[in-house]
Amino acid sequence: MNQDIELLAAYWTIAGDIYPMGPTEVSPFSFENRMEAAGQAGFKGIGLVHNGMMDTVDKIGYPAMTAILEKNGIKHVELEFLVDWYLSGERRRQSDKVRQELLEAAEALGARSIKIGPGIGQEIADVKLMAKEFRLLCQQAAEVGTNVVLEIMPFSNVRNIETALAIVERADQPNGGLLLDIWHLERGGIKFSEISKIPARFIKSIELNDAHKYAIEPLWMDTIHKRVLPGDGTFDVPAFIKAVQAAGYEGPWGLEVLSDTHRKLPLEQMANRAYESTISQFRK
Repeated sequence: MNQDIELLAAYWTIAGDIYPMGPTEVSPFSFENRMEAAGQAGFKGIGLVHNGMMDTVDKIGYPAMTAILEKNGIKHVELEFLVDWYLSGERRRQSDKVRQELLEAAEALGARSIKIGPGIGQEIADVKLMAKEFRLLCQQAAEVGTNVVLEIMPFSNVRNIETALAIVERADQPNGGLLLDIWHLERGGIKFSEISKIPARFIKSIELNDAHKYAIEPLWMDTIHKRVLPGDGTFDVPAFIKAVQAAGYEGPWGLEVLSDTHRKLPLEQMANRAYESTISQFRK
């Protein structure tokens, strides 16, 4: 069974001592070194965050990036993170610039998906508006051959499966679906049994990780600093994997660990520990 499992290292898992919305989102390790470490550890996929990715594009360009990916056996690429995609005004103008660069990168790198966020810190989702804008974004992404995956988050206006499904079902696009991250489900009080409510065609991406029993406050700080490798916390990672498999998911498995201890390790150690701890969850 393990030979059929392909793991994808999300950007923050092996980016080094940086974190979302910190002083910089550009990895201290070169793109080539990160891809080499990922490939040698066993990963078949990688995640790239917009700011870090554009820094690499400026330095070496897409053709060189593609060659490095191929050289290291990296065949799955996920891009992130688009927010404010359904708003208007200045925030939307800024979002649209990021959108265009992510779409261009998806085409150049053959990315499997673009990760997008809900309204972080917002209470109520305007499902009709979000579905309309999600449909448009999916149609734009289809032109470059990539999926759009909406992430459920407990501190957002899409914090349960019902709201998330309402958006993607109403949009009804073949390349549009959901990203299920075990951290967001666990911390959001979503039972793994609820995953069975999601039609397989809408489960587009998965992220694994673990955490301790009690979250620090605010919850945002817990998610960007206190995650741990699968098996090092209290989440039932094998049960989550089984629930996702039972729902029909067959794609690569992402690993997203944002940890203020893991990120300080040497690059090869980060990659190797991340891979081994995650693949072992499929043996349980």
